[in-house]
Amino acid sequence: MVSELFSLSGKVILVSGGYGYLGKSITLGLAEHGAKVVVLGRSKQKFDDVFNFPDIYFFEMDISSSESVKECFASIFQQFGRIDVLINNAFYSRGNDPEKMTDEDWSFGVDGNLNSTFRCIREIIPYFKQNKNGRIINVASMYGMVSPDFKVYENNNFLNPPHYGAAKAGVIQMTKYYACYLGKYNILVNCVSPGPFPSEMVQENEEFIANLKAKNPLGRIGTPDDLKGVFVLLSSDASKFITGQNFAVDGGWTAW
Repeated sequence: MVSELFSLSGKVILVSGGYGYLGKSITLGLAEHGAKVVVLGRSKQKFDDVFNFPDIYFFEMDISSSESVKECFASIFQQFGRIDVLINNAFYSRGNDPEKMTDEDWSFGVDGNLNSTFRCIREIIPYFKQNKNGRIINVASMYGMVSPDFKVYENNNFLNPPHYGAAKAGVIQMTKYYACYLGKYNILVNCVSPGPFPSEMVQENEEFIANLKAKNPLGRIGTPDDLKGVFVLLSSDASKFITGQNFAVDGGWTAW
């Protein structure tokens, strides 16, 4: 049955940043398909504010710390006895001015978007190699594929920073690297590049949102639930011959 291919029953799936604007829908979509979903983050309070759903759990983890990542994965494996999928969704950043950005802000943004993903991949590999099975899904961005159209950002305060796209392009390349490196262990590594998915706060700027909609072939911005399907696909047996790919969920933004 095709429907069985998309079942996540019995799978343990980790989602970093799973209580954020996009992470919430990703997490709920996986749980709705039968997975036990472990949200990784620094704030138990934010988790409690967002979720009241069976089979969604919280483990504290700081993606900036290799030791925190290592200890967190060990604790999860000890409790559940398995880890099937890792979704690298969390990031941190600061600074946005391409002319005045400091070295420190640049390094901080690259660390939060690229190096943090590397840390999580490195620490999950032993668990997946042991089982000769596993899925890694990295979250990049449309701006890891194309440059921002700066006309969209005129006359507002929303300027996409240079380190964000550079780091997300690195995530896409790193996805391909690890897909090839880990393929012999039946560990599949793929990437999802969302966009445009402006936050609720950003959506208050009607002029900016109108610019985004006009730029996009589908004529609208994304809603978080638009991401549910691709993460279910890549976490399930429906994608067992897919690896090293980048899935742009962007309403056609990168098509022109």
